[in-house]
Parts: sequence; C-alpha cells; structure tokens
Amino acid sequence: MTARPAHGVARRRAVAALASLPLAVAAAPAAFSHSRRAAPESTLYIAGDSTAAQKYTDAAPETGWGMALPFFLRDRLKVANHAMNGRSSKSFVDEGRLAAILEVIRPGDRLLVQFAHNDEKSADPTRYTEPWSTYQEYLKQYVDGARSRGARPVLATAVERRKFAADGTALPTHGEYPAAMRALADAEGVPLLDVQALSIALWQRLGVEETKAYFNWTATEQDNTHFNPPGAIAVARLVAAELLHRAVLAPRDVRRLDDAIPDSWITWPEGP
Repeated sequence: MTARPAHGVARRRAVAALASLPLAVAAAPAAFSHSRRAAPESTLYIAGDSTAAQKYTDAAPETGWGMALPFFLRDRLKVANHAMNGRSSKSFVDEGRLAAILEVIRPGDRLLVQFAHNDEKSADPTRYTEPWSTYQEYLKQYVDGARSRGARPVLATAVERRKFAADGTALPTHGEYPAAMRALADAEGVPLLDVQALSIALWQRLGVEETKAYFNWTATEQDNTHFNPPGAIAVARLVAAELLHRAVLAPRDVRRLDDAIPDSWITWPEGP
C-alpha cells in the first residue's frame, strides 16, 4: 500500500522536471534529424582545356567530357566547369582563370585539374610548358591554391587522342606530361586520376574503326582530339569511376556508373 504513493510522487516529480526543460526536449529531435540529413552540397570545379570544356550550339556535336560528368554525380554535388578551349596549365593561370576559381571555391569543394594538350605546343610561348619543370610548377599553383582555401585538389592526366599504329595499336600522344603529373601527384600527396592510361586502354579495346564514333568525326571534319556525345559520356564515366576509386568521392556521391546514358542528354546552350 505504501509503494503506490511513492511511485506516483516520483512520476509527478519527473514530469515536472521535464516540463521545466522545454528547450532541451525540443532541441533533441532536431539534432537527431540533422545527423540523418544528406551530406551538404559541395562543388567540383574543373580547370582544363577543350577536351573537358563546355561547348555551345555553334560547336555541336563537339562535346567536352565535363558536360557529361554531372550525369554520374548526385545532385548535391555540383559541377562548375571552368575548362576553356586552347588553354594550357600556364595560360589558364596567366589569364586569371585559376584566380577566379580561388575567389569562390570553398572548404569541402574539389578542384579537378587536367592539362597537357596545349602545354605541348612548343612554338607558342604563351602556352608551352616543359614537363619536368614549368609544367609541374604551374600545376603546383593549382594544388597550393586549392589547399589554401580548404578545398581538395585532384590531378587528372590528359585524356588521350585517337591515334593508332598500322597494326591497330593505340598510341600515346602526350609524351612526358602524364609521367610528370604522376610524379607531382605522388610528391604532393594529391589524388591522381590516370585518365590518359584509362582512355588509351578504352580506345585500344574499341579499335580503329569503332573509336571514330566517339570523336568529333563529321561529314566535313575528322577530329581525333575532341569528342562527340558518346565520347564525352565515355570519358566522363572514366573520370567519375576514378573519383570514386581514388576516394575523392564516396559511393553516395556517384550514380549510373554502369548505366547507359542517352546521347540526347547532351545539350548545347546558345552561347556563354
């Protein structure tokens, strides 16, 4: 008979104690809900050349692989494609394009850097870099700049051109630049996407004739450097898979890596 009143008193005291802490009670579900939310949005910036760049209606069907990359990334991961036709690691910096990225990049963002196609042009002093000196020096500016903003730099060796020997062997075209980038990535502890190796292996599997369907071959042009929609989608798939493989992105950040992507998803805006 005495246990019941004691229990009732204790319960009333507990209820009164909870009532005196309304803010703590209200805050608990919100904190729990926050812990279950999806990761906050972040941005993947691309610094590169015409093989990655946004194309417009006057260039169609030419397509940069950066145009297709969002198809393989979740919506919370935005792509800011700053790649520009004709730029090298040097001219991109000298024109202030890296500085423009560093003005807006935030902690948690990524900066993906792909150059070599135009660094190779030794006759043009505004673009040329030497693989084991100036090329690495300019690339380091991207690495240091991203890190100084709390962002993560990522280096990507240049996607290969379409070039085959008479016996059907896919040939490398970037000389020492991929090796120089690999060495810098290793020295600086930067994730490396070896797009050069992956793309030349893909061109080898496809062969001389089938690769034509991936490059910007038209009735009036035989372009073995730039892509059409299937080629851009194929290279973007390689890039996205490598971002996952190198732990730059988590599984929750990527999608459709094994899915067919319709060419019709590629669109060309009217102009910049």
